[in-house]
Amino acid sequence: MQRTRRQEVAPSRDFYALKDVSLALSSGDRLGIVGLNGAGKTTLLKAIAGIYPPQRGRIRVSGTLTPLLELGTGFDPEQTGRENIYLNGAMFGLTPRDMMAREEEIIEFSELTDSIDMPVKYYSSGMQGRLAFSIAAALQPQILLIDEIFATGDAHFVAKASARMLAVIDRSQIVLFASHNLEQIRSLCNRAIVLRKGEVVHYGPPASAVDLYLNEIVPKA
Repeated sequence: MQRTRRQEVAPSRDFYALKDVSLALSSGDRLGIVGLNGAGKTTLLKAIAGIYPPQRGRIRVSGTLTPLLELGTGFDPEQTGRENIYLNGAMFGLTPRDMMAREEEIIEFSELTDSIDMPVKYYSSGMQGRLAFSIAAALQPQILLIDEIFATGDAHFVAKASARMLAVIDRSQIVLFASHNLEQIRSLCNRAIVLRKGEVVHYGPPASAVDLYLNEIVPKA
């Protein structure tokens, strides 16, 4: 019998999604986060939100965080849309009384009046996104984390959501906004960072960040 050669296992190595990122933001700041897919944009927002604890260094947050990251991931599929409004409110630190005052506004904006008492497991992904956005947009965040939120839902809802989100951004004290929409980065932010392979390679005005990203980071055709 011929002996089979043992396959060599490649040695393991450490991988850091973010490396030596240092930021300090204060009231009034709107930080744009620019980078290719896999650069660490979403990871950075999730670390700030407390979803990913840092292996070294520290993150200090003073104020209430409202993360608009993966819409609908906090829903209980067995509960109705209405019940999930209260569940999500509790996740954001709000009481049932707080959510009761916002309930009708959320339902009306989501355009889910006929489905609101149906279990969320029967919702399409678009319906879940609309409800999740409507809940988040009804809050009054101090620190707002946004990850490509303007791409939610059909064209009609995207237009409506974009207008509502501008109002939410305006009343937030601090905003961190990760997006591939460079025009929104230019128009909504007062400073921006460019991430490449988990490292901040530029930190400054949005216009210069976008120019560097387009000229030095985006692969040329």
